[in-house]
Amino acid sequence: MHFSSCFLVFWVTLFILSFSSLSLPQPVNNLTLYGDAHFRNEAISLTQELTCLSTSSSSSGVGRALYLYPIRFLDTAANTTASFSCRFSFFILPSSLCPFGDGFAFLITSNADSFSTSNGYMGLPGSPEDSFFAVEFDTSYDPSLGDINGNHIGIDVKTVISYASVDVESRGIDLKSGRHITAWIEYRDSLKLIRVWAGYSQIRPTIPLLVAQIDLSKQFKEFMHVGFSAANGQGSAIHIVDRWRFKTFEPYPSVNPIDMVEEGDCFMCNTADSGYGDVHERKTKIRYKAIEFGGLAAFVFSIIAIVGVISFLLVRNKWHFRRNKQVQQACPMQTNRVPTRLSLAKIKSATMGFNKKRIVGEGASATVYKGSLPSGGAVAIKRFNKANRFECTRNPFNTELATMAGCLRHKNLVQLQGWCCEGTELVLVYEYLPNGSLDRILHNSSSSSDFLSWEKRVHILLDVASALTYLHEECERQIIHRDVKTCNIMLDADFNAKLGDFGLAEVYEHSCISREATIPAGTMGYLAPEYVYSGVPTQKSDVYSFGVVILEVATGRRPVDNDGIVIVDWVWNQWENGKLHKAADLRLRGRFDLLEMERMLMVGLSCVHPDHEKRPTVKQAARILKGEAPLPLLPPEKPKVNIRSVLPTTSEQLMNSGGDQSPGFDDQPWLTPRSHFS
Repeated sequence: MHFSSCFLVFWVTLFILSFSSLSLPQPVNNLTLYGDAHFRNEAISLTQELTCLSTSSSSSGVGRALYLYPIRFLDTAANTTASFSCRFSFFILPSSLCPFGDGFAFLITSNADSFSTSNGYMGLPGSPEDSFFAVEFDTSYDPSLGDINGNHIGIDVKTVISYASVDVESRGIDLKSGRHITAWIEYRDSLKLIRVWAGYSQIRPTIPLLVAQIDLSKQFKEFMHVGFSAANGQGSAIHIVDRWRFKTFEPYPSVNPIDMVEEGDCFMCNTADSGYGDVHERKTKIRYKAIEFGGLAAFVFSIIAIVGVISFLLVRNKWHFRRNKQVQQACPMQTNRVPTRLSLAKIKSATMGFNKKRIVGEGASATVYKGSLPSGGAVAIKRFNKANRFECTRNPFNTELATMAGCLRHKNLVQLQGWCCEGTELVLVYEYLPNGSLDRILHNSSSSSDFLSWEKRVHILLDVASALTYLHEECERQIIHRDVKTCNIMLDADFNAKLGDFGLAEVYEHSCISREATIPAGTMGYLAPEYVYSGVPTQKSDVYSFGVVILEVATGRRPVDNDGIVIVDWVWNQWENGKLHKAADLRLRGRFDLLEMERMLMVGLSCVHPDHEKRPTVKQAARILKGEAPLPLLPPEKPKVNIRSVLPTTSEQLMNSGGDQSPGFDDQPWLTPRSHFS
């Protein structure tokens, strides 16, 4: 029976190869072309001009050109990841009859044959199993994909929803102009830093257009394919790429170096540009010889692949068993509390079909309902609005992500109990906290039973400090909250505080919109000045937000009131005039310890110090609040805002330099819920 199965596999493979040989991508020189891609003079045209009513030879006008051989990026044995840089020129020719196509992307992918034919995807891999990195040159505007406009450059990591993007039109570059544009892309693994330049000149600009901190070693497989991908979608344009150079390198020598692409390798250049002469010609001849054996190699490989698929089906159950075991080890003693996936039918049943009478809170991005699940107990069900959700199949909210969230266990963190990602609905299910948010009770409650006494206020602040200390210092890897505010602080029946939206909600709320490198995420009034300036969150930017919460709790004032008065400036003014005690909330009617009130206000001012280096940690702030540490030393008046970079010195130099200097040290990685769960 085993022999007959292998015999059947052999003939099925032979039939598939015979049937598909007519449509296999054909290697030309050192490139492999797919779909609509073709050579045009001495360049690659990734797409063909279409009429709006016609269809191309491949769905949505997809074309792709990849370097013939996979390139090694990762050495798992030596724990080494290659850095890389590339330069290429391109121009996009519009059609007079149709709107612009989707655009094109520089692509590094684990699967050369995986395409997406969806509009706006530029032919990038569409399977969640495919690992890829892309720099997109997007000429279409699709808000559902997080596009900022129809003329931008974005960085994509395993999803077409950009990790970071920049409006290039505001920088004097028009992707749709038809002009020759040169782009430079560089990744430094030692700094986990991506930089992108572009311009009409052949000389690289001094300052990059786009900078993002990403650890690509977690995305790369050992061997990856490198090239370009484009699609026309519902429009039409000709995307042409030429003069492409690409190289991989290591910032520092290693004992067992990765097999790198040679310095200056020119993957697609004119003879005059290549700089190789006879050496490059000999390489090309060798590659031609290799292609002659391609047919036989493909046949053998296909047989191995099909046998591999059969083997995979046999061992899949075993793999799932091991995976479940790893989850238990990653989240010890808590696997029974891992959030579970719920059906939309159960969610609707729990909220009586999202009945308006069940609404307990509404925000700009979501509506919160009180519900009850069959398992018992009330829950808070957060349903994202249409503008802040997308088809879950595009970027599935999977069990692994929920498991990671489930591992964050702390008595002062709102616990995620379940989730639903079905069709276009994204719903998160949290434990229900009957007293709602601190913002509601502090600013909107008229009930005397909800009035926050001085003792309750101190207790709430210490609870929040405990949660932030856990995220900053006690997790296996540091997590930056990014949105500490009274709306995200929930209170249980005994007025114990729990910090909410510490990860999952923020991931999906903000991954739907582009995150430009210099635009911070969060709420105005709570944002640290250096975060607003640089867009880079740190532990100290969370400290600033916590400081605003302290001042808000002590004074009863909003971060920015209806008259536009900023609470931070107002309390500093009280301090400068020697009347700090007059900042106390009048509703307390003097029922507080004056020394404790002044201590709380001084701690708040130290946390919102304009110089992030002079702010305490949350843990230190909590010790001062409890009287376990001396009062902070404050200047006699509010210091002027003097923005200092929150990046390491070498990172800042790399961001602002056009040179190729090697980094001086590896940047200490920072982590936020958004990047942690993406």
